[in-house]
Amino acid sequence: MFQNDLAEVQERLVDLSESVNDIMEKASEAFLNCDLKKAEEAIALSEINEERALAIDELAIRILSKESPAARDLRVLVAALRISASLERMGALAGHIATIARFRYPESAVPASLHNTFSEMGALDCALGKRLTELLRNTDVDLARTIQSEDARVDELHRSVFDLVLSPDWKEDAIHTVDVTLASRYHERFADHVVDISEKVAYLTTGEWAELEE
Repeated sequence: MFQNDLAEVQERLVDLSESVNDIMEKASEAFLNCDLKKAEEAIALSEINEERALAIDELAIRILSKESPAARDLRVLVAALRISASLERMGALAGHIATIARFRYPESAVPASLHNTFSEMGALDCALGKRLTELLRNTDVDLARTIQSEDARVDELHRSVFDLVLSPDWKEDAIHTVDVTLASRYHERFADHVVDISEKVAYLTTGEWAELEE
């Protein structure tokens, strides 16, 4: 029974991660293409994600309260609580990007000079999110390390947005300046949470979650 409960925690984390990916994909499309429908879908999903993360926390706490887990299982449960919090935050960050798109509709939140930058940033976040789901499902330490290395490009793009906004070449109005500055930060923080989770999974190098599937 205890092992089944632990397996359920892992399964719910994987499902939550998949939902986060869906939110980011919709949010990125809304932000780049002035898609109101996608923006509203992303915002609604981010609110549902908060409830799903809370349910994972309640499950983990219930397991802790009724069992006396061994050290490695205790590490998994404590890590699950922190991972669910990061996933909830990732969904919220993607929801913030969608909110910017909704507020600016029918106008674009992205000036032409930054369209390619945000297109790449969104694609990278979505790719990292999918890798994270795979990592949570299979607990592959090599994949965790790959994720950590791929975050560097998102950081580079984030810095490039600030460099452009602060340069004499920036001619956009104040609203665009605020929109792109916030959106860039949300994209960068999304990727940071992916790396943070991958580091937690890498810490569990003994393969606890993989063993739960046996």
